[in-house]
Amino acid sequence: MDILTFAQSLRHNGTPFVLATVVRAEKPTSAKAGAKAIVIQNADGSSTLTGWVGGSCAQPTVVRESLKALIDLQPRLLHLGPPESLSGIARNGLVEVPLTCASEGTLEIYIEPYAPQPQLVLIGHLPVVEVLCALGKDIGYDVLVMGQGATPERFGRADVALDLNLSTLRLNRLSYVVVASHGNYDEPALEAALRSDAPYVALVASQKRLAKVIDYLRDCGLNDAQLSRLKCPAGLDVGAVTPEEIALSILAEIVQVRRRGKLGAVGNVEEKRKNEKLSEEVKSPSSLTAIETAIDPVCDMEVTIATALWKTDHNGQTYYFCAPGCKRSFTKSPEKYLAGYREKM
Repeated sequence: MDILTFAQSLRHNGTPFVLATVVRAEKPTSAKAGAKAIVIQNADGSSTLTGWVGGSCAQPTVVRESLKALIDLQPRLLHLGPPESLSGIARNGLVEVPLTCASEGTLEIYIEPYAPQPQLVLIGHLPVVEVLCALGKDIGYDVLVMGQGATPERFGRADVALDLNLSTLRLNRLSYVVVASHGNYDEPALEAALRSDAPYVALVASQKRLAKVIDYLRDCGLNDAQLSRLKCPAGLDVGAVTPEEIALSILAEIVQVRRRGKLGAVGNVEEKRKNEKLSEEVKSPSSLTAIETAIDPVCDMEVTIATALWKTDHNGQTYYFCAPGCKRSFTKSPEKYLAGYREKM
């Protein structure tokens, strides 16, 4: 498949990915300027590279830096070459990686992360929904408004679904849900949202109304962990009174969850929610599996442990290598390489 066509399909499906492009190559290298690859992280934490940006030394570095870019969503320029070609000067956005491969070529590869826009799902027709729709659009969220009274004329800046067909509602780790239907369909909407991977689910309602909603959700089979994710009252406690102020407090709370991965100290549906408990229940949608690395004791390359193909045990410790040649050299005379390795560690 053409790389750019593949990238377009990933964007259409809402899948985060990294586009890696070779922008400069000095012979001898197996990749040429303009070569491209796409890196995605799979659900099990593994990664997949589609395309070509270099051989056994370049590829694992590109994958590792791509996975980092998916976490911080910051592009970077990789400079891979012999140690003598590196400047050694720390510069923002530049990652220098020494290569000790026999080819002694040089590559510069631009790493560009792509993440789908967050989705703000508003279920209901209260005035606060109208304000949230406008504010959400202004800060770049894709907004979907569902429910009776959600007419295109009233919510012209958002996608509008007049019928509350929850079976068609696709919620994921980038979906932020606010239910404000004034009791018309709070319960089924919340049930669908709390069974999904949406990191933020909030209800605009009184505490008296909340108690009845909780009873309904328990009867539907939702467990304590699912119910603990329901935020009510919705929004940060800033003393908001008007629909505009309430909407602003809710959107501020959504930004908090998105950027910090958790809410602040607020009350939840049945007891005071502590930050430690909440951090286990609500995770940032952009957070991906952490990358654990090791240093190749032969060539000093950084190696991703989870995907390392070459490794060996010596005196009860595991060592990881970027290529079979490094492993072979180490196996022949480990003490030759361990002296300098221990100093680095």
